[in-house]
Amino acid sequence: MTLLLNGAPQEIAAKTLAEALAELGYGGRIVATAVNGEFVPARKRAEMPLNDGDRIEVVAPMQGG
Repeated sequence: MTLLLNGAPQEIAAKTLAEALAELGYGGRIVATAVNGEFVPARKRAEMPLNDGDRIEVVAPMQGG
């Protein structure tokens, strides 16, 4: 299916947000997530189904000044 990941089209096979994060290389990292503009807490990602065309936002903390 095709999703918009941080505004860019991305092809994935995952069916849930947790699976998508793992497939996209975010597994094990501390990130904030939203699907279609709604915040999704980490504990709810495994039960958040994804559909073709969903918009996913992933924000990771960065070091620097």
